[in-house]
Amino acid sequence: MKESIHRYFKIGTIQWMSYPGVPVLDTLRKLASDDFFDAIELSQIQNSVERAQAKKLLEQANVTVCYGAQPRLLGPGLNPNALDESEREQAERTLLEAVDEAEYLGAGGIVFLAGKWEAETKEQTYIQLLKTTRKVCSYAAKKGMFVELEVFDYDMDKKSLIGPAPLAARFAGDMRMSHGNFGLLADLSHFPTTYEDSRFVIRTLRPYLTHFHIGNAVVKKGAEGYGDQHPRFGFPNSANDISKLMEFFQILKEEGFFDTERPYVLSFEVKPWKDEEPDLVVAGTKRCIRRAWNLLED
Repeated sequence: MKESIHRYFKIGTIQWMSYPGVPVLDTLRKLASDDFFDAIELSQIQNSVERAQAKKLLEQANVTVCYGAQPRLLGPGLNPNALDESEREQAERTLLEAVDEAEYLGAGGIVFLAGKWEAETKEQTYIQLLKTTRKVCSYAAKKGMFVELEVFDYDMDKKSLIGPAPLAARFAGDMRMSHGNFGLLADLSHFPTTYEDSRFVIRTLRPYLTHFHIGNAVVKKGAEGYGDQHPRFGFPNSANDISKLMEFFQILKEEGFFDTERPYVLSFEVKPWKDEEPDLVVAGTKRCIRRAWNLLED
């Protein structure tokens, strides 16, 4: 493409994935100072002083803020589709708190993920997830905010209730019957983990997609980095490379997601593996994005 990718998308990164274990203010300052990034995705900041400083920093940078509530669930092992009501309500509470924190930080909504998938209780837990999501969407709607569910694998790593893509589409359709402020986040790094490809996922989920991630995964059993670990592009035995990234962009173009007036957030979710240096992994991912975009036909 001759035109810049920034014309059609707000390019971002996931702060806690790009710089794991690094103080949040240090990484936000670094990312917000880099004009490659139109958006920054962050999660819970427990220290109130740091939270206030982060808010000020993000405002100064004039960057789009996104809030990922996934760590609030994954860290303590909370399940928004738990059959036990007390467990479900605990997950619901942290998501409602996430909406409040997201609002404070300047985000337009939150992203979360479903809890565990089990074949014998699939339909019951589906109903529980609808209950939680409707409550969170109703609360967010009062603030003019949005709620998005990220589609994960169901049997490889996270073993989440939602996806694969057809089930995610069913869930989103049910949610849209009652809440217009609900959408889905599709992540290229998860397509190999659900045994799907870009064309199938994007076409299946098309009416409900509101947010995108790109990244990589190793799905070769026994190989280093196996599962939903988000290694860099070019990682040994990994599933996604520049050609897969270019294909992803091509499908987005074909399906009408190139929007100059209201560009979608498209963030890379890439994590340094073991002793890899975060700055080098971030720089390498930028190079892959530029290369894949440049190979895309006008």
